[in-house]
Amino acid sequence: MAAPRTPYDAVLAAARDVTKLDCALDAELLGAALLGSVYAIADHDRAGAVREFVGGFLGATARRRAAATTTIRKVFASLVPDAPGADAVRAGAHAPSWSAQLGRVRPTGSYAYGDIYGDQTSYLATFAYEDSEAGGPEHAVVALIDHNIGITKDAFVGGPAELILDRIREMCAADEFTWFREEDPARLRAEVSRHLSVTDELRELPGRGALATDRALVGARLALLPDTPVAPVEKAADPIPAEQRTALVREFLASPAAMRFRLHDVPEADLASLHFCLSLVFDHAASLPDADPMRWSPAVAELFLLDWVHRRAVLDMDDAAMLPRVVRAWAAHASRQRGLPEPAAQQTDAAIEHMIPEFARLYATGERRSPTTAAITRLLSDGVDPQDPEALGAWIEANRQRLFDESN
Repeated sequence: MAAPRTPYDAVLAAARDVTKLDCALDAELLGAALLGSVYAIADHDRAGAVREFVGGFLGATARRRAAATTTIRKVFASLVPDAPGADAVRAGAHAPSWSAQLGRVRPTGSYAYGDIYGDQTSYLATFAYEDSEAGGPEHAVVALIDHNIGITKDAFVGGPAELILDRIREMCAADEFTWFREEDPARLRAEVSRHLSVTDELRELPGRGALATDRALVGARLALLPDTPVAPVEKAADPIPAEQRTALVREFLASPAAMRFRLHDVPEADLASLHFCLSLVFDHAASLPDADPMRWSPAVAELFLLDWVHRRAVLDMDDAAMLPRVVRAWAAHASRQRGLPEPAAQQTDAAIEHMIPEFARLYATGERRSPTTAAITRLLSDGVDPQDPEALGAWIEANRQRLFDESN
């Protein structure tokens, strides 16, 4: 067989047996997988890249009459109906009997489940074809939202829907750290679509799941759910206002957790470190998509202690000694305020305690400091006052080459 001359020829070669498939669902999964390669290699506006590719494919193959070509055209048009030319695509004369069922599904249920910490939420919607024999079995769309990074981390289409749903119900019932509920379908569509739009703009896709291969079919199914307009999410300049911070700190310092970790009456010499560490807790929360300083979990603690604080903060030795104690106390207080079960709070505390040696190592080595943080750390260690323009300028001039080398 000759090598494909264009990407469109490659698609036609890969879809040459599409008419031999048993049902519309199999064809839609094949079509989505073929478009997944376009989605995966795009470095921005991935959904737009797929839409543009489908429009180009439909234009390039408009005069071809082979059964496999007309069938995959119909599949692509059903998956990406807003692509240029999709509305003009018709089934070929020798189309499989199942082609009339492409996209002809109805929603049959919508659900959500996740961890009690609020790190991740999965949304599940089920769909059934008008003709289950030609269309295929009832199937499920499952999308995983990661609230710590604000994206749809994975999504897939699978079946039978009843089996997937039963397994998830059983899993959640057996795990005290998870929850399960029926979900409003409009909310499901809005949440998954909003986070998918962020994922579509990533330069690199997360993990090795089915996100790329199933993305087109996931989008087509979401479009069948009720549509509720969602206002654009705009990051506030100060998502945690100063007055709210002050109130939360006062409440924390009077809490049993603060007393347990001896933070309610620290010596005056340690007060500056205590309040600086608390400010870091708020600053880190403000950097997360939901900006909630009371949402703590093992995952949030790891992001904070083993990554964010080393890249973003300049700690002296007193701060570094104080910070793990502050985080353990704050996480315990936050868990109590949110009403999390005691085992969940204990799990977070145990995870933080386990991280402390690695936190100390990273502080000592400075290996995760950003160039800016590393420069400020050295400036302070050299005894230079950042508020003294003359001293600061002299230090920068003396270290100019080293700073340039480290930033490149």
